[in-house]
Amino acid sequence: MGEFLKKAFQDMKESAKAQHEVDKAQFNAVKAESKAQWEEAKAMSNPAKRKAMMQAERDEKIAEATKRQEEANARIEAAKNKK
Repeated sequence: MGEFLKKAFQDMKESAKAQHEVDKAQFNAVKAESKAQWEEAKAMSNPAKRKAMMQAERDEKIAEATKRQEEANARIEAAKNKK
């Protein structure tokens, strides 16, 4: 019985260490995300940076829309060729 308890406590100790590592990693991820949000907010206060960031977002959306349009046109052509 003593050996069983010894093994059980050893397992709990290892589990607690593993959970601590998970918690540490998650904390660091949240901390980094928070810093990124802060830096983005700080950058938005600079008009030149804000304009550049907004232009980059618009360019990304335009590229995505163009890709969707090309895919739709390809589907249209494929449907026309099946007739």
